[in-house]
Amino acid sequence: MVANEERATPWGMVVLLAAMTVLGPLSIAICLPALPSIATALSASMGQAQATVSAFLLGMGVGQLFYGPASDRLGRRGPLLLGGVLYVAASFACIFATSPEMMIASRFVQALGACAGGVIGRAIVRDQFGHVETARMLSLMALLTGLAPVFAPMLGGLLLGLGGWTLDFIFMGVAGLVVLLATVMTLKETRSAETTAHSKTEGPVRAYLMLLRERRVAGYVLAGALNGAGLFTFIATSPDLLINTYHMTPAQYGGVFIFIGMALLGGNYFNRILLRRFGPDHILRGASCVAVLIAILMVVVAVTEVAAPWSLIGLLFLLQGSYSFMQGNSMAGALSVDPRRAGSTSALMGFSSFAAGAVGSAVSGALHDGTARPMALVTLVVTVGAAVSLWVLAPPKRARSPA
Repeated sequence: MVANEERATPWGMVVLLAAMTVLGPLSIAICLPALPSIATALSASMGQAQATVSAFLLGMGVGQLFYGPASDRLGRRGPLLLGGVLYVAASFACIFATSPEMMIASRFVQALGACAGGVIGRAIVRDQFGHVETARMLSLMALLTGLAPVFAPMLGGLLLGLGGWTLDFIFMGVAGLVVLLATVMTLKETRSAETTAHSKTEGPVRAYLMLLRERRVAGYVLAGALNGAGLFTFIATSPDLLINTYHMTPAQYGGVFIFIGMALLGGNYFNRILLRRFGPDHILRGASCVAVLIAILMVVVAVTEVAAPWSLIGLLFLLQGSYSFMQGNSMAGALSVDPRRAGSTSALMGFSSFAAGAVGSAVSGALHDGTARPMALVTLVVTVGAAVSLWVLAPPKRARSPA
């Protein structure tokens, strides 16, 4: 248990950092309803339209590897402002795209800008808080940013009906500009003198190698990435599974997606409450074991089809709730190991999550057989891997005996 007294929440900073972070997931989800319209407008195939999403995900993953070390070496503000400028410029460039290739390139650059807020925002939190407070702050930020993937498709559909697909990108550009101006006016540099001095002694590659040599960092990174792969696998497979396999209407699918998305919000809320009594590491290990049990039940339901699809939806709700407990606590654990490399640690966590998610969804797609079995099996493998990573590489620290 922890005896740390919870500090007053700096709501201004939390809202700003959450706004920076939310640009990434918002930009992914808001465009989904507009993909057919984009394909028609640019005389592109649906495959090319979907490639704009892949390009965005690629940019989100690759960009983080740059911003993390850059924020340790150059400071938090400079790279953050660069990301904001890139995001705004690329958002408006998408409006004037005349070919699928131009749209794909613009979306990639847009993602390079969007990912700055997430990776540097987490480092800013670690600059100012200890291990437990960092976990609380990250859970609060996740609670706010978790609204984006739940409601962004609805917003995208509304904007599409009001003014066509270009209105989506106008909204993104204006939102990015507001966040950029707020950052310029209110955010101060938070990088510590220790981080500044240390960053001058090593390059980005060495920083990543040194982090991966730390057993605890490797454990947290693997746990966060593998658990996140379960979330990405669900997102990638859910449209085909629920609409084609279980014959749900698009409206029913949207309702299920919102229902399961609420588990992410609820999980982050209850995680903050539990952190008042228990340490992040203990919550992590409990959540990892619960996730494995849920994944086992998912495999049973997928094989037997007992009460499907509602039994499966209920288990997915519980599983995504457990993801909320893993997300902030694994990030806080990794950031606590070596605060001098907070930016690089945040980048490593973010990149590994996107990479593992891409692999998990690809494997599930390759095993596609028209049932829920591939998704359930991939989910079981990654949740077991996450639990093993925690227990083997980052076991709970023993409390020191009083002197």
